[in-house]
Amino acid sequence: MRGEGPDIDGGLGIERLRERGHLRRFSHEAMATVFEVHAEHPDQRYAAQAAQAAFDLTDRLERELSRFRSNSDITRINHLSAGESTHVCASTLECLVIARHLFDLTAGAFDISIGTGLPSLELDADAFEVRATTDGVKVDLGGIGKGYAVDLMAELLEEWGLGRALVHGGFSSVLALEAPGDGDGWPLTLSDPGAPSRVLARLSVRQTALGASGMRKTDHIVDPGTGRPAQGRLAAWVALPRPVPSPVEGLRIAPTAVADALTTAFMLLSVEQINALCEQSPGLEAWVLPDGESAVLQHFGGS
Repeated sequence: MRGEGPDIDGGLGIERLRERGHLRRFSHEAMATVFEVHAEHPDQRYAAQAAQAAFDLTDRLERELSRFRSNSDITRINHLSAGESTHVCASTLECLVIARHLFDLTAGAFDISIGTGLPSLELDADAFEVRATTDGVKVDLGGIGKGYAVDLMAELLEEWGLGRALVHGGFSSVLALEAPGDGDGWPLTLSDPGAPSRVLARLSVRQTALGASGMRKTDHIVDPGTGRPAQGRLAAWVALPRPVPSPVEGLRIAPTAVADALTTAFMLLSVEQINALCEQSPGLEAWVLPDGESAVLQHFGGS
């Protein structure tokens, strides 16, 4: 990892660190993007094995969560008629429970069904079943799937002893563990997605999840209430400390998945709604870049 500029996509970047003897970088294509593991470890071979284990986990999650796989949990859910149910794996159920909680929290601004009726899916956490009470519900976990994979990858790396690491999925989903060397945190940047050289803010983070949404990918950010693409915002970023307190007993909240969902919602919600969510959620921090040539970065939450 050489140079001074950031690796960046969609407005969230990782400042390139000066060459360090034990800092490793591994990449893998999955979920229509590139996942990376940046980790500090003295044994290159061991670090590579740990990274590969994390990538294998991501491949398994893609098979379970992708609506483009004919035998995935999500595809089976999308073919349910009213009154029918299907068994799903623990990861799928966890993503659906998180998605439903965020649907309620954001008053429907984050909706993995894009208005087709997420509340009509009944989730049985004990039986690992999903039941449809109406026809035509179609869900897509693209809004949180990458973040969820990043969370589980980071947990696996910690189990392997790689606690000084950063994991990202296409730069829009980032989880920073402990920083390498004697650094206070991983150096990240927030930049105008339309002009990446325009750095809006620099962060130094550890034990923090971040999500980013920007106009370069706005075709998939649709207002569930109108069916039209998001307007008035160029980008939104969210940071959450790790771990995140769970509002539901027995539910593990995956912080990067939550950050991903909130960035999508914050491309749609009003400034007042964003500010209210940050005020009621300890540790939640957000940045929003309005559309317009003279737009100024807006910051919510934090100290």
